[in-house]
Amino acid sequence: MKILVVGSGGREHALVWRLARDGHQVIAAPGNPGIEAIATCAPVKVLDLDGQVRLAVEHGVDLVVVGPEAPLVAGLADRLRAAGVPTFGPGEAGARLEGSKAYSKELFARHGIRTAAFRVCETVADADAAIAALAAPGVVVKADGLAAGKGVVVAADADEARAAARAMLDGRFGAAGARLVIEQTIAGREVSVIALTDGERLEVLAPAEDHKTLLDGDRGPNTGGMGTVSPAWIDDALLARIRTEILEPTVAGLRADGVDYRGVLYAGIMIDRARTPWLLEYNCRFGDPETQPVMARVQGDLGAVLRGAATGAMPVGALGWDPRAAVCVVMAAAGYPETPRAGDPITGLAEAEAGGDVIVFHAGTARAGDAVVTAGGRVLGVTALGADLAAARARAYAAVAQIRFTGAQHRTDIGARPRMP
Repeated sequence: MKILVVGSGGREHALVWRLARDGHQVIAAPGNPGIEAIATCAPVKVLDLDGQVRLAVEHGVDLVVVGPEAPLVAGLADRLRAAGVPTFGPGEAGARLEGSKAYSKELFARHGIRTAAFRVCETVADADAAIAALAAPGVVVKADGLAAGKGVVVAADADEARAAARAMLDGRFGAAGARLVIEQTIAGREVSVIALTDGERLEVLAPAEDHKTLLDGDRGPNTGGMGTVSPAWIDDALLARIRTEILEPTVAGLRADGVDYRGVLYAGIMIDRARTPWLLEYNCRFGDPETQPVMARVQGDLGAVLRGAATGAMPVGALGWDPRAAVCVVMAAAGYPETPRAGDPITGLAEAEAGGDVIVFHAGTARAGDAVVTAGGRVLGVTALGADLAAARARAYAAVAQIRFTGAQHRTDIGARPRMP
């Protein structure tokens, strides 16, 4: 098939890499320096919706896979389908699952999907009242709209929660923070579960575990993700509960609400001390960096499954999994996450991949003459396979040691958490 992948980050590089390995002809728009080695890159910006539709139609693609959330929330999938192009990614109505945390939490409550107690707030007074009401055992403050993965504060106490609410309402995230969701903290351990759906059927991918904070030991500010491992620590019984108690009711609820959802349901799940799964939130697209180790492990024709989902006839059970573990270590730019620096030359990319079973996915890079330079907060996702988690970690960190750019940051403990609590 001829497939257009919309996006330019590490998630899109991983998708393009997998689809190209499966024999598909791939175009990426706009792509990045890592993608250009394995696919055709077209200089069309992610939010140039007219340009993306025109590119898909002119090239006669068989499928469009939309990577980032912003064009989905803006309605790109609707416009592509209106032009007759099969598209993997929800329309604007479905993308509200990620585009509005208030909408999604209200959907969970309406359809009986287990989630934390919450309140939606638009004023400081409302936020203060919600924080007081939900204070035990603690609260999480979330910007309602898209905030590049940074609009969430897990508050240590009520003072921090009030400060976070004020900062968001005062414009820290622009319009995304004009409305807040304040919810009760659920103690436990988080897991990322990515599922594909055609609006009726589900294909649940291998779970992954993200490492959100900047520093070792889960300290420091939240980021878009500093690394991931797959498979995650949960067992088959827990994954089955997540499917039947969370994912399936979500698909049924969307359908009951008249939403034709064809794309990814990427669930952030908290497992509490009683081993009960709670839905924290959904993303409406593949996760980043969760996609990198998942794509390294998936087997079978992913393109055929995505096209089936896009056309409402997804084959179920067509994908398998490499039994090995995969670890992705993110290398971030100097100053990330607040003020990432751009333009620093990157060396050692070829050397990092020379040992085999290592893929360096480009997340925030650009070309400057013959050099590859930093061009985003999270720069690279160094991903390795190994016979077990320890072997994959060792291989990934050996590759990281080969790569150099000024001010590079990375965690040294990705995958070091115990496998089963």
